[in-house]
Amino acid sequence: MAAFLANCLHGLEALGPGGLLAVMGALFLAGLAGGVSHCAAMCGPFVLAQAAAVADRSASGGVLQRLSGAALLPYHAGRALGYGLLGALAGGVVGAVSLGTGWRLVLAGMLALAALLMFAQASARIAALLPRLAAPRLPGVLEARLGPLLAAPTGLRGVALGLLLSALPCGLLYGALAGAAATGSALGGALAMVSFVAGTVPALMGVALLGRFFGKSHGPLMRGLAAGLFVLNGVVLAVMAMRLLG
Repeated sequence: MAAFLANCLHGLEALGPGGLLAVMGALFLAGLAGGVSHCAAMCGPFVLAQAAAVADRSASGGVLQRLSGAALLPYHAGRALGYGLLGALAGGVVGAVSLGTGWRLVLAGMLALAALLMFAQASARIAALLPRLAAPRLPGVLEARLGPLLAAPTGLRGVALGLLLSALPCGLLYGALAGAAATGSALGGALAMVSFVAGTVPALMGVALLGRFFGKSHGPLMRGLAAGLFVLNGVVLAVMAMRLLG
């Protein structure tokens, strides 16, 4: 029983040698692609509100202080914490089912689901529907807490804001969570989701630095590159699923 719990919590070999690193790499690239084609639009208003709240303090300093203000590190730390917890839950639950039943098919199924969701992100037609299917809405009790946190998004308040906003429904998030679940352990799932968050940070920093200009500046070329990365991620995850079944 102790070995079983240890594998569910911090085992990193469910996908075989290098499997976890492959998933982390795929989700990091998914974060990069999604950052410019999805997150900048979905999370942009929250990022812009925070950048505006700290603008006076940042403007009074030098270049480094302006960059620090745009980085919104507490907010991204909160996002990493929230997504990491979701990944840990997904990885731990799927790992327990897979190890408890001996069905590696469960892990392969999660990888296949993640691959399908990545292919869906690459499809312009389906991607156009995602914002309507997964509008960024929070329960009323949580929405009421956003205002005070957005007004002063520094320190622990910024962390709390990032943690709170990690509850936003998002089609891209579901694909990342499916990949994290396939790692088969809580630690593996958390590491995979933190990699995903790290991939989204550059685009959101660009939004904070350049404001709405960033959203208008990434045209068809950037969207095409993002679609290509999503296809690549889907292929990688699909191949890993087939290897598990082989």
